[in-house]
Amino acid sequence: MEELIRKMLVEIGEDPTREGLQRTPERVAQAWEFLTAGYRTTVEEEMNGAIFESDTREMVIVKNIDFYSMCEHHMLPFFGKASVAYLPDGKIIGLSKMARIVDIFARRLQVQERLTSQIANALQDYLQPKGVAVVVRAQHLCMMMRGVQKQNSVAVTSEMLGGFRNRAATRAEVLSLLHNGD
Repeated sequence: MEELIRKMLVEIGEDPTREGLQRTPERVAQAWEFLTAGYRTTVEEEMNGAIFESDTREMVIVKNIDFYSMCEHHMLPFFGKASVAYLPDGKIIGLSKMARIVDIFARRLQVQERLTSQIANALQDYLQPKGVAVVVRAQHLCMMMRGVQKQNSVAVTSEMLGGFRNRAATRAEVLSLLHNGD
């Protein structure tokens, strides 16, 4: 990775031996190791058995989970907030684990649509709840810095599974709760 960064610096017209850039390849390699950590972990590993029996039947929601990801088309950042909800069916998960699921998939080269779907499907697979809802709002630097250069644009994606997809009243309730206070 470091050699690739050195070559890139040369290609853009820089001198990788100048004082400010001498350690840049090493720093960039370390940054990419962190930014792509989602390739080297699984939901199973992160959950570490944190499923608990519960007779809870009402929605569990964690709103506004900050995330940072890298667009697979331009390798530029996109960032925002994911809100995740599920309808328990005898099992619940630690709330922090919902944020960890977001991070696993955000720390990969991504498109927002897939990120949203992967979060929902992972929670569905891991907990088998009666329903899962995920809403992701993000700003994309590939739209802000280049291309159309629209600095105030926000992309919104959602994935509804089970009871959130099949029951209009349940879907309306979760969307109301997710938007309330924003």
